[in-house]
Amino acid sequence: MDAIELTDALSIDEPRWLTELRNQCLSRSQAQVARELEVSGTLVSQVLNGKYPGDLSRIEKLVRGQYLGDTVTCPILGELELDNCQRYQRDGITTHNPLRVQLYRACKTCGYAERK
Repeated sequence: MDAIELTDALSIDEPRWLTELRNQCLSRSQAQVARELEVSGTLVSQVLNGKYPGDLSRIEKLVRGQYLGDTVTCPILGELELDNCQRYQRDGITTHNPLRVQLYRACKTCGYAERK
C-alpha cells in the first residue's frame, strides 16, 4: 500500500483537519509542518499516531487556520485565520503596543478564546 492509499484508508473515519495534517506531513516532513504550526515535532507525531494525551482542540485550530483556511471574526482585526487567532492569544499583552492591549482585552471575552 503506498502513501496515498494509506492516507485514503486512514482518512475514512478521521476528521478533515487530521487528514490534512497527515497529508501535509506526507508532502513535506513532520518537522517542517511542526515549525509552520509553531509546535513540537513530538506533538505532531503523537497526534498523527493517536497518542497525544492533551486536548486536540488547539492543534485542530492551528491546522484549520494554517492549511484549511478556516477563519473567525475578530472584534479588533476583523476576519482572521484560526491559527493567527491562537497565536495572538498565546502572545499575551504587550503594554507598549496599543493594538496588543486591545487584542488582549478582546481575547479574554471572545468566544474563540482558549480557556486555561
